[in-house]
Amino acid sequence: MDAFPFRIVGFDLDGTLLDTHGDLGAALNHALGLAGRPPVAVAQVTELIGGGARQMLDRALALTGTVPPDDEVKALHRELIAFYRENIAVHTRLYPGGEAMLDGLAARGVQIAVVTNKLESLAVRLLDALGLSSRLATIIGGDTLGPGRAKPAPDLLHEMIRRLGGGAAAFVGDTTYDTRAAAAAGLPCVAVRFGFNDVPVETMGATAVIDHYDALIPTLERL
Repeated sequence: MDAFPFRIVGFDLDGTLLDTHGDLGAALNHALGLAGRPPVAVAQVTELIGGGARQMLDRALALTGTVPPDDEVKALHRELIAFYRENIAVHTRLYPGGEAMLDGLAARGVQIAVVTNKLESLAVRLLDALGLSSRLATIIGGDTLGPGRAKPAPDLLHEMIRRLGGGAAAFVGDTTYDTRAAAAAGLPCVAVRFGFNDVPVETMGATAVIDHYDALIPTLERL
């Protein structure tokens, strides 16, 4: 087997490694119900995800009426997170081909990371619940480095590389938060068409686009 070109491959979590829209949608609609708002249809949830739970909530509140004062939104955000924490892996699953893809990267000696804007504690809880944490070299959340350092800033990706000892790295994501962070960090980025794309995937500025995880390893080998 030829040497694989990347020592480190990082993944965004929601809409990239995992299809989380069912559980995020349930938590979002719980918070909207507390605010007296109508629920958001499952089909709309994927359009609201990106940048973390607070931004998802802000978008949903704007969609269903006027946005309440910030203290009320903060309270709803706390309720959303509490509900999600207790119902985090009811519907969530790897995207098709994900398990074989992770096995393939591991067989090539790749260190696999998750770098997400989700709170680190929630990311760890979810990955533990799905039995995936043991596959990962590190898990980095949107709050890991403190305020203002989540994607699209490059800081979390720099931290990924630092933790894993340096070397050639690539990132896999589904939104402009991911492609912009990768570009700022100087990393190639593969965008997944099946994720929670916030703009048409061809316009994200990704190095490459894939339709299924069967294509990821061959795509990385070509970069």
